Amino acid sequence: MVFMLVDSLISIVACSQPVPDAAVGNKALPFHKNVNILKATDNGNSSLGTFGNMMIQMLPQDLAFTVFIPSEIAFERDLRLHANDSLVGEKMNDTYAVISRVLGFSAVPRTLDSAMVPADEEVSYDSLSGFTLFISKDVGGVLVVNGVKSDRVDLRRGKLVMHVMDGVIMDAEFEQSVQPDFDGTD
Repeated sequence: MVFMLVDSLISIVACSQPVPDAAVGNKALPFHKNVNILKATDNGNSSLGTFGNMMIQMLPQDLAFTVFIPSEIAFERDLRLHANDSLVGEKMNDTYAVISRVLGFSAVPRTLDSAMVPADEEVSYDSLSGFTLFISKDVGGVLVVNGVKSDRVDLRRGKLVMHVMDGVIMDAEFEQSVQPDFDGTD
């Protein structure tokens, strides 16, 4: 089922136009009174990064999705993907496969702003791959998805809502498959 979804997304991407950068600052945020949560800011570090942009480019622009995108640091730390060497030669196909799997785990087919998550309860949604995402806020108002805290929230690009996360949302099987080899044969 996941592979059919990935194939469908790849077909859609082949027909898609380039996606503009995500809006930040006041243009990215809906107006909500008295909301004290982590918000996107335009501090010069608003890029989604190479792999985050790859994820977004896999989605159709004309449909609403919310994507919990790993930060560039999380891609390096948790998946060992580096923009300078993971997109060259034979590694490109492997990297694309990993990114598409991560997209399946971390995208939901609906708009979900951080303000839509109640401060005192957990909500759940199924991702594109059918993986259940448990979404809540910690005591400081930071968005948390399956135990992974957000770095930046409510970034927008067309109908897409993006939240940059300090980790990668994935199931246990995929997590085990991307763990480093400890026998010295990396």
